[in-house]
Amino acid sequence: MIQCIAIDDEPLALRQIGSYIEKTPFLELKESFESPLDAITYLQENKVDLMFVDINMPDLNGMDFVKSLDNPPKIIFTTAYSEYALEGFKVDAMDYLLKPIDYATFLKASNKAKKWFDLQNSKLEQINSDDDFLFIKSEYKILKVKLNEVKYIEGMREYVRIHLTNDKPIMTLLSMKAVEQQLPNNSFMRVHRSYIVNLKMITTIERNRIVFDKVYIPVSEQHKEEFHQFVEKNFLK
Repeated sequence: MIQCIAIDDEPLALRQIGSYIEKTPFLELKESFESPLDAITYLQENKVDLMFVDINMPDLNGMDFVKSLDNPPKIIFTTAYSEYALEGFKVDAMDYLLKPIDYATFLKASNKAKKWFDLQNSKLEQINSDDDFLFIKSEYKILKVKLNEVKYIEGMREYVRIHLTNDKPIMTLLSMKAVEQQLPNNSFMRVHRSYIVNLKMITTIERNRIVFDKVYIPVSEQHKEEFHQFVEKNFLK
């Protein structure tokens, strides 16, 4: 089931999208919001797979709302204005629905999203974890990677790059979310939308950045509290 929220400042349009979500078997409506500011608060405490977002809204338009999120869910934009289409795809929107939206058009976009999530779930089969190693599919090989040799993992759109201590990085066709779900959370932490770090490998923290050799990995606002709790827990006083 794909967990969704809907955001639109027009109550009638919001109810329509909500009703479309509820009648689609593979979608689940978690919440609806007339203001993106309320949605920001919700997203800070809840995980969502997919958002249906209107663009023209007061206070904060839908495009700026999405850009403000550190690690946004997948997005389908809904709007009455076609000129935003190109900008929408620049923020990796899955689709762009022009109002008025009929159910057939909505379902076509939703099926596109379902295919993407099904593909992500199938990719989980490419990665299997144990207490101290991973099997990773890279190009035409399956490689065994020891967790104690992983320094950090870098997200690159549909790929991730696994940086190791004594070898060249490994590229694999996976999402950061898929990798994160398979890693032991007592050793690895997501500190940014584009980075997961091996906590046991951290030797230097400088100005809210983790330093690996000459690489500076930022700790984002969304993950700052959790990371600081880890530091405090292990701080010598």
